Amino acid sequence: MKLVIYPPVEAARLDKIQTAAGSMRVVNARDAAHAAAEIVDADGFFGKITPDLLALAPQLRWVQSPTASLEHYLFPELVTHPCLLSNMRGLFSDVIADHVMGMVIAFARNLHVYIRQQMQRRWEPVGGESGRSDFVSGPGVASAIDLGHRHLADCTLGIVGVGAIGREIAHRAHAFGMTILGVDPQCRELPGVIADVWNPARLPELLAASDFVVIAAPHTPETHKLFRIKQFEQMRRSAYLINVGRGVIVDLADLTEALQRRLIAGAGLDVFETEPLPPDHPLWGFENVIITPHIAGTSPRIAQRHLETLLENIRCFVDGKPPVTLVDKTRWY
Repeated sequence: MKLVIYPPVEAARLDKIQTAAGSMRVVNARDAAHAAAEIVDADGFFGKITPDLLALAPQLRWVQSPTASLEHYLFPELVTHPCLLSNMRGLFSDVIADHVMGMVIAFARNLHVYIRQQMQRRWEPVGGESGRSDFVSGPGVASAIDLGHRHLADCTLGIVGVGAIGREIAHRAHAFGMTILGVDPQCRELPGVIADVWNPARLPELLAASDFVVIAAPHTPETHKLFRIKQFEQMRRSAYLINVGRGVIVDLADLTEALQRRLIAGAGLDVFETEPLPPDHPLWGFENVIITPHIAGTSPRIAQRHLETLLENIRCFVDGKPPVTLVDKTRWY
């Protein structure tokens, strides 16, 4: 058996790969020509496979993608090829869920407003029409009727895509006492959190019922530009959109229009249809938008998790087992 790696990996990682591979020969291809020569009799491949390389590999049985997303990795010949394909899903789930809840809390508590006001040295509580909370006096007490902040336990969070990331988001939101809804083509329940995960056909119901809508779905033919003006019109005008899935799921022009028309209250965006977001794009100036530069999945733990997933899938391949992150090539995930 032989495993070809291209682009090549550093020596420390290669040593661990060779240990996991056991008696299987590992070739760390130094360049494209070397990879093309070695893949002819390879059984496995890790790295960036191309149509030209695949055409040279008649006995290839397994391909490991170095990424979790596959929209830029797949091509027709790979989809129809009998080889198994695995990806790097599951590395970022908790990290991205933390990022989502950071945005939810920021919007609920107006932190995005107060940070900007701090830079201007402004003491101005967000509240009712006067810009302040109203106070009701009682016997010896004064209690605030807060018109400008959300109580999370009173809010509903809708998740589009209840996969590994969506499940982690749901667990965190549940800990805050939020009501959780979800739509997903495969997942039907999340025990203890979502008793009934809806079919994607019920997305309009989720949009109409949610105070926060979180996109945690992958880019597939079904999710491409899933969010257009129609979907924003189905959302509550007091609701926030948070996208940590893929930028192309949300039509950027339609989202901008929806915010300008105040169809929704705001948006937390880590991914965009166009990246980097052009510096002259109007979203940069919207005070009800939080922008992060596609970093929701970054963490000091990711590199080690990436290696561990690769090594586990190599061990599975050697033992004749399917990879732990096997994907359906026709679904792109």
